[in-house]
Amino acid sequence: MDTEHILEMRGITKKFPGVVALSDVNLAVRRGEIHAICGENGAGKSTLMKVLSGIYPHGSYEGDIVLDGEVQEFRGVRDSERRGIVIIHQELALSPYLSIAENIFLGNERVERGVIDWNRTNAEAAKLLARVGLDERPDTKIVDIGVGKQQLVEIAKALSKEVRLLILDEPTAALNDEDSAHLLGLIRDLKAEGITSIIISHKLNEIEAIADTTTIIRDGRTIESMPMHGAEPVTEERIIRGMVGRSLDNRFPEHTPTIGDEVLRIEDWTVHHPVDQTRRVVDGANLTIRRGEIVGLAGLMGAGRTELAMSVFGRSYGSNISGRLYKDGKEIHANTVQQAIAHGIAYATEDRKRFGLNLIDTIERNVSASALNKLARLGVVDRRGEGRVAERYRREMNIKAPSVASVVGKLSGGNQQKVVLSKWIYADPDVLILDEPTRGIDVGAKYEIYTIINRLADAGKGVLVISSELPELLGICDRIYALSQGRVTGEVARAEASQERLMQYMTMDKDGIAR
Repeated sequence: MDTEHILEMRGITKKFPGVVALSDVNLAVRRGEIHAICGENGAGKSTLMKVLSGIYPHGSYEGDIVLDGEVQEFRGVRDSERRGIVIIHQELALSPYLSIAENIFLGNERVERGVIDWNRTNAEAAKLLARVGLDERPDTKIVDIGVGKQQLVEIAKALSKEVRLLILDEPTAALNDEDSAHLLGLIRDLKAEGITSIIISHKLNEIEAIADTTTIIRDGRTIESMPMHGAEPVTEERIIRGMVGRSLDNRFPEHTPTIGDEVLRIEDWTVHHPVDQTRRVVDGANLTIRRGEIVGLAGLMGAGRTELAMSVFGRSYGSNISGRLYKDGKEIHANTVQQAIAHGIAYATEDRKRFGLNLIDTIERNVSASALNKLARLGVVDRRGEGRVAERYRREMNIKAPSVASVVGKLSGGNQQKVVLSKWIYADPDVLILDEPTRGIDVGAKYEIYTIINRLADAGKGVLVISSELPELLGICDRIYALSQGRVTGEVARAEASQERLMQYMTMDKDGIAR
């Protein structure tokens, strides 16, 4: 029996109709380590973990899963969980209107004589919450806590199943820096308790900080596994080279802007919360965008960035909205999404899966969705024309899919984001608001997105980029605004911008004092 490795995956091959997702992949995970898996979107990382956890059952793939030296034949998730393997997906599997305790023990209820023992359920949940450092009552509903705390509930749920091998798929993708640091600290604590973790992540700085070993997968194949803290410590650049097959000497494409006249001005923009109408989420914001200019919007979680963008885009968020919008120097009224689009304003949401795409429909239907009037005659859509338009964007945007008839939900995150951008570019707006345009996608796909943003600016569009990654804003924007507690607290030109200066503005209170 191999006592060093808790897990080996040998020669794993997984095929879907017309696609080989995994080809002879090998993975060896040492007992008690934190093992990172890196690769571009669509490389096969999540597919490999679904094979391991039994989501893709034995018989649907080739190769062997060896746990504690024994070959396993998992027929489903319950089989893998019985052996101590628990997977936490990027889209958290919690029921929002059940309590924390109910979610932790869902399907694993604490029962006495056929009836749920609520005292035991809440008491055991409280112990698990203390173990993961979550200071919430067990009877709190999931809908009432943030995403960072929901991740901790998922880990508490895993611990309730006596997890020995914890798989986390992009655990910090939607978290702010504070929540991310807490979660990574918890994973280190679990390691000290003897729990092995496998982490899939695109945040290379986190992998560099936390992983003991990193395995790189590219195009469905294992490229290499590297000890992170050997004689030659592994750098982010080294990981990138393995992921994309080449060196990315500069993660941001070179760009010389040609900035023209003002295209959009937002004056004294104030937005109140849709439920608590006494609360201002955007407070007297002023902002301008010029043609050919890429403008950044920085802010901590809850600063009001998305709320500002959505309220400008047809008042799709908020109540008691006041202020003025000017397009090309003339005041406009964009009181609905349709009016905003008609005025040449587009908004690509940060949550592409919920609000940006129809995941069960095709690429061609998604691309045409925002401008069907361009393809319709007498109320009937020209389906051939729709296909030609989508095919053009598939080629121009390098969307990796067999055809435009491919279902969007089956594409990788980076390719889904390209479909979102294609949809709005086809609408031919003058102003594009891009909310977290590279969230959850790999460095190679990010570079492609940055190139597309540069092309849009070169075509005379005004682009507003909202991002939680300050290096990203510094790398692609010509000018950056900072937002704190709903107020614009600073504006910095690219040449004078730094992470420290932006963070100073981002942490100012309403009196202009850094918190």
